[in-house]
Amino acid sequence: MAPDDAAIAPLRAAGFAGPYALAIVTGTGLGALVEAVTDRVSLDYAAIPGFPAPGVSGHGGRLHRGRLSGRPVLVFEGRTHAYETGNAAAMRVPLAAARALGAARLLLTNAAGSLRPEIGPGRLVMLADHINLSGLNPLIGEPSDARFVPMTEAYDPGLRAHLSAAAEETGLPLPAGVYAWFSGPSFETPAEVRMAGILGADLVGMSTVPETILARFLGMPVAAISVVTNLAAGIAGGDPHHAETKAVAARAGADLARLAAGFVGRLPEA
Repeated sequence: MAPDDAAIAPLRAAGFAGPYALAIVTGTGLGALVEAVTDRVSLDYAAIPGFPAPGVSGHGGRLHRGRLSGRPVLVFEGRTHAYETGNAAAMRVPLAAARALGAARLLLTNAAGSLRPEIGPGRLVMLADHINLSGLNPLIGEPSDARFVPMTEAYDPGLRAHLSAAAEETGLPLPAGVYAWFSGPSFETPAEVRMAGILGADLVGMSTVPETILARFLGMPVAAISVVTNLAAGIAGGDPHHAETKAVAARAGADLARLAAGFVGRLPEA
């Protein structure tokens, strides 16, 4: 039995049978998005076989099902990061379970540092592409030819169009940007940030990219939103720390919830 197969039966028994219009993964300090979900059924990750336990403050470690803008959604309150264990595929079982339960699409959220001073703390940015600077990949060791995942349109153009339309409807500015994944857990140095900018990055962070790769491997279209929690190291005096990340993300949570609700409302039921 595959690890994700072991998770399915207890999830179905706990009332998590799909289908779902969307699965959502919340980033550091962004658990407030959960409060916008109605008719919630919740389960601790610890009660689900194969689900990793998040070890970072600001990640709740609970799975929720419910409705957002009238659409059925599955919400992962927190993630496990590659830097916690060195395993870039730490979210493979949860995402595979979501796909098996009938989640048609994936929305990833994260807290990120901005390389653009005009896009400062509290702003939302839609990911248009990413750069993997970690040296890791969640499909290392996958034996099938399915590991050769095309990444030309990693962030689905149709979903990005829905995000842009939802942002316009809700009056939220939503620039697009390129996200550079560093492994963490230490923050980037100013020299690393300058390098990322030369390579074309607008944002830096420690998550999201492995989940995007896994979702594309599983056949799920992906969209992603970064909440800018700080200016990256060396950018206009930026000197990031985790407490700042959590505090700013929590303040931006209401805007993220509004955007997510508008986005889900534009999607088919499942």
